[in-house]
Amino acid sequence: MRAGKSSVLSGKAILLLCVASFLAGSLVFSSRGTKSIGRRAISSIPTTHHHVEKLSTQQLVTNGCDHQRRKKLTEMGSGDVMEEVRKTHQAIQSLDKTISTLEMELSAARTRISRKTQQQQYYSSLDHDLRKNSSNSTSSTSSLLQKKAFVVIGINTAFSSKRRRESLRETWLLKGNMLKKLEKEKGIVIRFVIGHSATPGGVLDRAIDAENAEYGDFLRLDHVEGYHQLSSKTRLYFSTAVSIWDAHFYVKVDDDVHVNLGMLVNTLARYKSQPRTYIGCMKSGPVLSQKGVKYYEPEFWKFGEEGNKYFRHATGQIYAISKDLATYISINSGMLHRYANEDVSLGSWFIGLEVQHVDDRSMCCGTPPDCEWKREGGKTCIAAFDWSCSGICNSVQRMKAVHSACGEGDGAVWSNIVNADF
Repeated sequence: MRAGKSSVLSGKAILLLCVASFLAGSLVFSSRGTKSIGRRAISSIPTTHHHVEKLSTQQLVTNGCDHQRRKKLTEMGSGDVMEEVRKTHQAIQSLDKTISTLEMELSAARTRISRKTQQQQYYSSLDHDLRKNSSNSTSSTSSLLQKKAFVVIGINTAFSSKRRRESLRETWLLKGNMLKKLEKEKGIVIRFVIGHSATPGGVLDRAIDAENAEYGDFLRLDHVEGYHQLSSKTRLYFSTAVSIWDAHFYVKVDDDVHVNLGMLVNTLARYKSQPRTYIGCMKSGPVLSQKGVKYYEPEFWKFGEEGNKYFRHATGQIYAISKDLATYISINSGMLHRYANEDVSLGSWFIGLEVQHVDDRSMCCGTPPDCEWKREGGKTCIAAFDWSCSGICNSVQRMKAVHSACGEGDGAVWSNIVNADF
């Protein structure tokens, strides 16, 4: 009996073990099959999986940036927010100025090309004998078309002012080889500026041609000379000078004014890096509405009620403008309005522009003893003249005396800070 019972128990145990083994095997196979199917399903859509992962990453980054930005703005005070707005506004203004400068340079380049073409056509149309006789002058002019300079100084003169011109050549204005050396080594170009008579080629024009052949210090304009045409002459001077010389500054001065070139150049050099600069003795005189008086303004009504004054502008005896402003005049010369007075006209052309007005009183010193005292006190003047005469009274007779009392010395212009690089 014991043996039978033991045999039965062993059979049941074996059966239970078999069933357990079968069930365990089924579970293992089912688990492996499910994983295999899952892997195959995922591997069958790799692009979709990658796309979802990429989108998830991008969204995390974007949400992170937005969160950081919102967090930054939340943490910033109102003052900090306004500072950020101010910096952004400044950046936009800087970009706008850069674009404006590039547009102006492009227009200036087009203008120079146009003027150069016109000049080439003019020279090619000259008579062969005339070109032969003036070959040196022509080649010199042609070489200047591409020449850089630091400053171009135009001395306004007239047909009747030969003695004034001589008084300058004998004092502060260099001549001959020294004038050429000044251009080459210091980039200082100086020319007497004059147009032509009402009868081109007449006696007056031939006299200027002869004087220019002797000294080579004239800039001839396509302009009919006349006192009441000074605004037009000034406008044309700047346009012509810009087309010939690529300079940092352009100066206009009258032929009855004493100038210390070294002081002038050193002063201009301080503003070399500042665009749109307008330098001179700024004034605001009354608008004269009475006919027949000197400086009568026919368009007085444009300046408001009777007794009003002009806007602030540089006095016409001497002033300087930077390259950007001279280029602006050249590009827009056909649209620039001319008032009766030349210095008022120039000042009006800059109204509404981003221009730095520099009021330099050393450009309008009085004649001795005023400029002499200032020189002895270590403040040598740039220019000297008499207000009562709008220039040096009796300049032909007095220019040497003024130069002796107020001049900076012959070596000053050579020791200025401008070098050959301009």
